[in-house]
Amino acid sequence: MKAAIHPTYEPIRVHCACGNNFTTRSTHKGDISVEICSNCHPFFTGKQKLVDTAGRVERFRRKYAKADAKKA
Repeated sequence: MKAAIHPTYEPIRVHCACGNNFTTRSTHKGDISVEICSNCHPFFTGKQKLVDTAGRVERFRRKYAKADAKKA
């Protein structure tokens, strides 16, 4: 690697809207504020819900239930 061409990699603090704070390293100057983090994101907390818009999920399940029945 070439010397003295890379930016400084400093520790910074990240603040989430849920109140979670953690420290990471970044080339960004100053603290970072985020709206959602791994402590409050539904995917990581296991509270994710599948939103069925216009019955698409149910239609998909019926379609592949028929396909599985034909194979059997």
